[in-house]
Amino acid sequence: MQAEEYIQRGKELVDYIKEYLTTVRERRVNPDVQPGYMRSLLPNSAPADPENWDSIFQDVERIIMPGVVHWQSPHMHAYFPALTSWPSLLGDMLADAINCLGFTWASSPACTELEIIVMDWLCKALGLPSHFLHHHPDSRGGGILQSTVSECTLVSLLAARKDKILQLKEAEPDTDDSVLNSRLIAYASDQAHSSVEKAGLISLIKIRFLPTDESFALRGETLQRAIEEDRSKGLVPVMLCATLGTTGVCSFDCLSELGPLCAQEGVWMHVDAAYAGSAFLCPELRSFLSGIEFADSFVFNPSKWMMVHFDCTAFWVKDKCKLQQTFSVDPVYLRHDNSGDATDFMHWQIPLSRRFRSLKLWFVLRSFGLKKLQAHIRHSIDLGKLFESLVRSDPNFEMPAERHMGLVVFCVKEGNASTQELLRRLTKSGTMFLIPAAINTKLIIRFTVTSQFTTPEDILRDWSIIRSTAASILAEWRVRDADAHPHAAGNPADESGARVRTEHLIDQRLVRQGQRRAVRSLSCSGALPPMHREGPAKNIPEKVDNLTGKKVLKRLTKFYSVPSFSQMWVQCGMQQVYSPFKKPWFSSRANCFNCFALTQGNPYALPTK
Repeated sequence: MQAEEYIQRGKELVDYIKEYLTTVRERRVNPDVQPGYMRSLLPNSAPADPENWDSIFQDVERIIMPGVVHWQSPHMHAYFPALTSWPSLLGDMLADAINCLGFTWASSPACTELEIIVMDWLCKALGLPSHFLHHHPDSRGGGILQSTVSECTLVSLLAARKDKILQLKEAEPDTDDSVLNSRLIAYASDQAHSSVEKAGLISLIKIRFLPTDESFALRGETLQRAIEEDRSKGLVPVMLCATLGTTGVCSFDCLSELGPLCAQEGVWMHVDAAYAGSAFLCPELRSFLSGIEFADSFVFNPSKWMMVHFDCTAFWVKDKCKLQQTFSVDPVYLRHDNSGDATDFMHWQIPLSRRFRSLKLWFVLRSFGLKKLQAHIRHSIDLGKLFESLVRSDPNFEMPAERHMGLVVFCVKEGNASTQELLRRLTKSGTMFLIPAAINTKLIIRFTVTSQFTTPEDILRDWSIIRSTAASILAEWRVRDADAHPHAAGNPADESGARVRTEHLIDQRLVRQGQRRAVRSLSCSGALPPMHREGPAKNIPEKVDNLTGKKVLKRLTKFYSVPSFSQMWVQCGMQQVYSPFKKPWFSSRANCFNCFALTQGNPYALPTK
């Protein structure tokens, strides 16, 4: 393809994108395909000769679109928003054309300079503390754009680990880092995102998930008790991941209690506001930020709710030196005349190369302005309030948790089986896309206002489908139970028994989220790793060769620094993917333990009522 054809094809693609986004509400939200559907539609190997662009582009609708979940649809209510906008698309178009790799200031000065400026803009727009600003006389910190919140949680944990190990080294200079690492423990609430757990697995730091209060918020008293317990075991608290807007129910940890405690105990406080962070553009929604002045790091996704498409994650630290001491490498080929004076973001992150992400964020901030972005956030919340009012007005439904922002969780009062069947039918219909979660033993459905195209009429339309589908399910089951147990009529005890007999609709291996969290917590917060373990370590000689002693000893201590899992079946847990069309099925937050058979009497299964 040459420049002339690129102009023609580019205009055609822009027209296609415009048509797609403006008519996306007419498409089925989630695809009706099975795993491997694409294999028979494409050849087994890449073409040897160039193909005509027309035939290539025809395959977008024929092959690609049938397997796409349309995240911009007004009937997409699963997960969280993943919005885009015309200015954002144009920003990445230009960034992709420039295609610079901004690992150092010298590799593309504009890439670094613009990122510094827009991160300061955004910091001020959210009402975050001045210690997160690049340009402030009292600040040692700053912000950076990363790929995901998951990556930033890991970065924070690694930085907190490095800082704590350096502190411990002052008292124990001869102790190997891996031995000190084995003493560290971090905390999060039992509502925290799964990325916290993954960060612990990667960093070999024990993670303890703490119980929340009746509002699903982590409180200071709970953290204080956990820190005292762990210090008594010889463990060293290193980090708390506090969440503002949890994945399950959009609950908010109490920063005003947790922040002072973390400062007192020398614990790094990382704040994950992936979804809710965009809401802090609105001053009236900043009450949840009380205590943010104690945060050592803060992260949220403009790519969720702020009209900037993926990937774009805003991450700030209070002290940039703690990132640099964790990730700095200094090969000769990456040095430049301004090394040390200019910001080199490669020292703030795990990868070396980085995209020109700030262009699309800059385009969005300038094109919309803060006032229009605030209006967008408020509109989404108003739609969430509308859906909440509809749920509360219907006697067949209940809301087990308070609505926050644009997320409403609800379930059928009849029990888990009817909630599961409702979700299955809605998903299979393709009229909307919803996902499940669990609150203790109760199965719930999450309804999130995700699209900038959603209107009140869309909410009313989706609620009408939800309500009528639930009514049909309940009517069918009552008729079936009445036919199967005619003697139960007028007998409340027998009616209760009839409802329990729908238990076969709930898979007995559906493990509730809270139980999985507790298992991980117990396995990571026990005693320090034993000095002698069964398995490969017992064959390693205690006396090492003088010539290679140092290297062998380091490997040996790293082996012992792996977190200790007391139950063998915990180590073999495998994550399963949620599939509503297959039985048995597992929730996206459940664990299937493959070391033993789960029976009908499994204590971890969700009951039907």
